[in-house]
Amino acid sequence: MVIIHGSIAQMAQLELASGLNKTDFTSFSLRPLTSAAKFSIGTLAFFQKYHQPKSIMFDEAGVQSTIYWNINKTISIGPGLYYNSVAGFSQRLSMLYAFQSPHFVLTAIPTIAHADDTGFINGEVFLVIQFTRPLENNWKLLFSAQMLTSWDKFSHHTRSFQQLRAGFDIQTTQFGLALDFDQYGDTPMTRTSLGVFVRKIFLNNK
Repeated sequence: MVIIHGSIAQMAQLELASGLNKTDFTSFSLRPLTSAAKFSIGTLAFFQKYHQPKSIMFDEAGVQSTIYWNINKTISIGPGLYYNSVAGFSQRLSMLYAFQSPHFVLTAIPTIAHADDTGFINGEVFLVIQFTRPLENNWKLLFSAQMLTSWDKFSHHTRSFQQLRAGFDIQTTQFGLALDFDQYGDTPMTRTSLGVFVRKIFLNNK
């Protein structure tokens, strides 16, 4: 997921990644709620399916919506509601930091969450880094990483992942190799998946 602030009025992103071990589908959108773009809403949905019977316990789906107050072009903050097929519902307060240059994007989203199933106050950090290098005829080399870590009561690990992508970018279409590392539980169990990905970004500029 790449989050872009500034002159972008609305964006949506779809990604499909698949390998021998699992398939992931992710959808993200960010759009303004007011003409002045002082408030915006971000919606994330994902589905993860493992192909081997021994790993189907890690199949996962989730939907999250967050209303952001855009303090400036870099920092936003707001409440959200998240449903996860494994962990249930949680209410969230997130801060979004987004830095963008022509060939580099950095997004960090620290979150405090209240889980309905347990009553715990939990902590989470999500990080996106993307680097592109121009080639010829609008082609670019692409390197990106998405990382998440989530902790019950800020002290017990529940879920982490590192999603690495390397390939090409051509006019908001990205594709290439995908390498995922997933960790589950307080004593983390790790699953690794190597495959390919394709990502399409839809931008609406004002």
